[in-house]
Amino acid sequence: MAGMDIAVSVIEPPLARPEITRAVCRGAARHLRERGYAIVKEMTFSNGRRGDIVALSPSGELLVVEVKSGIEDYRVDGKWPDYRDYCDGFLFAVAPEFPLEILPGDVGLIVADAFGGEMLREPPRHQLAPARRKMLTIAFAKLAAARLALLEDPGA
Repeated sequence: MAGMDIAVSVIEPPLARPEITRAVCRGAARHLRERGYAIVKEMTFSNGRRGDIVALSPSGELLVVEVKSGIEDYRVDGKWPDYRDYCDGFLFAVAPEFPLEILPGDVGLIVADAFGGEMLREPPRHQLAPARRKMLTIAFAKLAAARLALLEDPGA
């Protein structure tokens, strides 16, 4: 059987960290869209932090999703608490093989692969102040519009 494991690993080598990140991000985004959220990726906040996924619900609620490709990615990144001031709920999104027990229990959790995801834990909610919500919603819309404009007119 050991020879079989080698053959499978040659045919389907394990994903590298950037590939895992892209797959988890794609699946988490698909899951959120299925739940009615509009999403943008890589949105920068006024504190300089950049949310991997920012999701806007039909009611105007904002979620920030931090994608983690593996244990090392999680352990070296201590900046995730800085996102809480920019959302109504914070979540991690991880691959199915990620050891969930190392994640804090006071945040939401999505497990995802390239094809979709599942929210295993809803994020605790803490409502944004109205002025911050307005500022973030406008920033979200401007980012989405700018990216759409680049697709329609790459030379602009």
